[in-house]
Amino acid sequence: MAEVTLTLPEAMKRAVAAYERGQLREADRLARAILGVKADCFDALHLIAVVSSRERRFDEALASYDNALAVRPDYGEALFNRGNALKELKRLDEALASYDRALAMRPDYAEALNNRGNTLKELKRLDEALANYDRALAVRPDYAEALYNRGVTLQELKQLDEALASYERALAVRPDYAEALFNRGNTLQELKRLDEAVASYDCALAMRPDYAEALNNRGNTLKELKRFNEALASYERALAVRPDYAEALNNRGVALQELKRLEEAMASYDRALAVRPDFAEALFNRGNTLQELKRLDEALASYERALAVRPEYAEALNNRGVTLQELKQLDEALASYDRAFAVQPDYAEALFNRGNTLQELKRLDEAVASYDRALTMRPDYAEAFNNRGNALKELKRLGEALASYDRALAVRPDYAEGLNNRGVALQELKRLEEAMASYDCALTVQPAYAEAHWNKSLLQLLTGDLDAGWREYEWRWKTESLGLFKREFAQPLWLGENGIEGKTILLHSEQGFGDTIQFCRYVPLVARRGARVLIQAPASLQGLMASFADVAQVISAKGKLPQFDLQCPLLSLPLAFGTKIESIPANVPYLTVPLESKKNWNITRELKRRITIGLIWAGRSTHKKDHNRSINLRSLLKLLDVNALFVSLQKDVSPEDAAVLKERIDLVHLGDKLKTFSETAAVISNLDLVISVDTSVAHLAGALAKPVWVLLPFIPDWRWLLDREDSPWYPTARLFRQNIPGDWSSVISRVVVELENLLRVYDERAPA
Repeated sequence: MAEVTLTLPEAMKRAVAAYERGQLREADRLARAILGVKADCFDALHLIAVVSSRERRFDEALASYDNALAVRPDYGEALFNRGNALKELKRLDEALASYDRALAMRPDYAEALNNRGNTLKELKRLDEALANYDRALAVRPDYAEALYNRGVTLQELKQLDEALASYERALAVRPDYAEALFNRGNTLQELKRLDEAVASYDCALAMRPDYAEALNNRGNTLKELKRFNEALASYERALAVRPDYAEALNNRGVALQELKRLEEAMASYDRALAVRPDFAEALFNRGNTLQELKRLDEALASYERALAVRPEYAEALNNRGVTLQELKQLDEALASYDRAFAVQPDYAEALFNRGNTLQELKRLDEAVASYDRALTMRPDYAEAFNNRGNALKELKRLGEALASYDRALAVRPDYAEGLNNRGVALQELKRLEEAMASYDCALTVQPAYAEAHWNKSLLQLLTGDLDAGWREYEWRWKTESLGLFKREFAQPLWLGENGIEGKTILLHSEQGFGDTIQFCRYVPLVARRGARVLIQAPASLQGLMASFADVAQVISAKGKLPQFDLQCPLLSLPLAFGTKIESIPANVPYLTVPLESKKNWNITRELKRRITIGLIWAGRSTHKKDHNRSINLRSLLKLLDVNALFVSLQKDVSPEDAAVLKERIDLVHLGDKLKTFSETAAVISNLDLVISVDTSVAHLAGALAKPVWVLLPFIPDWRWLLDREDSPWYPTARLFRQNIPGDWSSVISRVVVELENLLRVYDERAPA
């Protein structure tokens, strides 16, 4: 068959037709064949450039545009397309120059103005970009793409209402413009018009159901609306379209974390990181989930990986600090917060957390200063006002603490934690009715708020409302700050409702030594109901617990338990027996000293037969309120001037107190020799009097019916009640209270006077 010879115009016409049919390779082949005949054929050169651009061979396209423009330097469309190729190659300044040449030929070239704006936007020259879109729209007011790009630029400039208006104008021209609907949704989300944002994403998805970005951002908006299950479904749809969509996998993890599906959240973050190992946000969120799972070392490692990718990631530095704080690496936590604050000087949360760490380090003045700096940045930061109040309260600046809580509540009137802490401050100021009202307000806001129930119970018990107090006291098991371990038994809890005759009941310790000593008094009452009683107590108390005739067996705290039918924690026994002030079982002594201990610890009095007094001045330093109850030994030296023999029963001695013990050799120090409470009880049995702050030894002396003088702070522990010198729990106790918060000197002066009176009586009764 003979080959048909085409003229150049016919060949060019055939090449253009192939291009229009989408046969790009055929169009390219025909155009190149034309160039073989006529090397300077502008139309063929231009077509090759256009085909190369369509196939994303931008370097080839650029060379072809340059060849075409060598033939026709004034061809605006070639200059425009050349600019597009340069823009794709990220040679942005050259792209601008090419658009400028096109616009010099044709100043009303709307497309060139639009794309020049896009290039300027990419160069972050946003105001210039905006001016270019406006010039394009002056030429063509219904130019939907320019309206859309103008909206994107205004959004980046944070001119959100104007951006929204620009998207609306684009959609008025082209109602099915999915990208404009998507970005309109983004702007509405940023304006916190969240329901409208969801509706805009839904319209975009009606146009393009596989629009993964719209599904992802729709999920983000639903997440912000706290509609986490719907958000999760939106992310799942995005991932069905694009399974390797790292952002959607990360956001899905966040939604799962909010739904407390933490292991699934972890798996989602790990999938995101398999797609993009350097995804700092996924590493950060993974750390947050690990922190919530209390896998703190792993959380720390995840934050470290995020920071390796992005060293100035302020949020990761902050949360790394929180994890270090939980790990009790407090100095490292402080350093992490300081780095976060250096990166982001207005980062109020980092200053807040820094204050929390300083408070834990007992650097209270610095903590207050850190909260104050946070509040200069965020004057409505209720949590910072609250924790500032806590630090001030610990500094005994109670009036200022109260004012800080009030400011927190002015910001957020339903702030349950602030109301609870305000109640504590009012209680320490002895404004008890106001304190009770504050706890009640906290419980109105948050009825299951264990901390407020607990504090309310302490106030009820302190004021003698035992009936209500015991019921509220059961909230102790849910009060996280107490750190109590509630033991889970298969055997039911007994709280007095049912008969227990013929049953075996386990009574078990739960808090401090003093609590065990105080409430083991109920053992005989339980036995009288016909039960066989087992008691589980710390090893150092077992000898004393065995002194109960009614106890079938004493078991150590970690000992294997025998069979039993019922169980009750010791501090729930007052509730079980419906104890009121007038019905407190106060028959003392209810503990007796084991005979062996009594023999080993018999104290021979001096020949002068002076009165012998045991002395305890400090409790366990880790006790939450030890700063209220303990005294340093030097403050008690006035007591030692009284003509009596003083015996130190203090076991734990600070370095400062140890120095005083060396100075005062007239103070016999036995505390470090006493290994068990049985031994301490044996010493007490040989004394005439015990003087003690609120510690387990005070309870022990009372339980042994030994005269005991208890030195109490302005607002004491609940069991000592208010405004009385005696104790319904311990008939041999006498209470000496602070009249002014923190003032021990007047208390000690009163004790000295009463001691001297006691000595006079003692001397009068002593045989000649």
